[in-house]
Amino acid sequence: MNVHRLAAGVLVQAPAKVNLFFEALAKRSDGFHEIETLMVPISLFDTLIASPSDSGQVRVDCRWVAGVDGAAESLGDLPSEHDNLVTRALHLLRERAGTARGIHVSLIKRIPSAAGFGGASSDAAAALLAANALWSLGWPRAALADLGGELGSDVPFFLGSSAAVCRGRGERIEPVSGTGNLHLALVRPPEGLSTARVYAHCVPADPPRSVEPLIGALRAGDMRGISGLLHNRLEGAAVTLSPWIPRLRAELAAQDCLAAQMSGSGTGYFGICRHARHADRVARRLRARGIGHVYAVSTCN
Repeated sequence: MNVHRLAAGVLVQAPAKVNLFFEALAKRSDGFHEIETLMVPISLFDTLIASPSDSGQVRVDCRWVAGVDGAAESLGDLPSEHDNLVTRALHLLRERAGTARGIHVSLIKRIPSAAGFGGASSDAAAALLAANALWSLGWPRAALADLGGELGSDVPFFLGSSAAVCRGRGERIEPVSGTGNLHLALVRPPEGLSTARVYAHCVPADPPRSVEPLIGALRAGDMRGISGLLHNRLEGAAVTLSPWIPRLRAELAAQDCLAAQMSGSGTGYFGICRHARHADRVARRLRARGIGHVYAVSTCN
């Protein structure tokens, strides 16, 4: 995630993510679960444009990207300006930095909500980067990541630039290199899921699975071996809450994907395809099936 200077401000492209591996461990005293997850950024982006505000106010305008007919396309619920994680991120950074400077943010959303693709967390990370540049604060990314961890477990991940294993409640980041480039077909069905509900129905494994075999297979380019190593402990819980999960699993299995899995707490699902043309073909077929919003994307490290 990089900041691009504009004549009157800055622009940040905020990527979505998928979880290639997710293991839920013991529940913590603060109510969160200890987790181990392998996340990778993907080529589906929200766009955040920030400019100075002479009023000293923090303003956030958020909308879905325009569809082919020019009208805004609904990809889920949008939070109010007050509840938007971007607004909270800007206020927190301004308070900790001790500045009274204002900012106006225009956020154009393409990442579906309630899908496990990390849109809100990515947008918050983008807001921290944009404000840090616009206000000339000079905070290093490590300091922004610490602040981001107070906003949400996934925010620190998006302040990096590569695949990473995330531990703790998600805020402990270990970058992972050499995982190669994957081509994916991504689906967000008509209904989302509450992260809190999915976690409430999740039963941690004993003993847990390890992410290391999957990392080894990715680094070796062993695409066939990957299929048995993808893992998401939350998927079993999500199946009990949404009929879309087993349906998407079956739909992607019928498309000759190398592997398929739910991302995060769902309901978003992805299939790993053989190459970019295969991903495009699978996406076209799934769109014709009318099962929600479908994208052909790739991982971006």
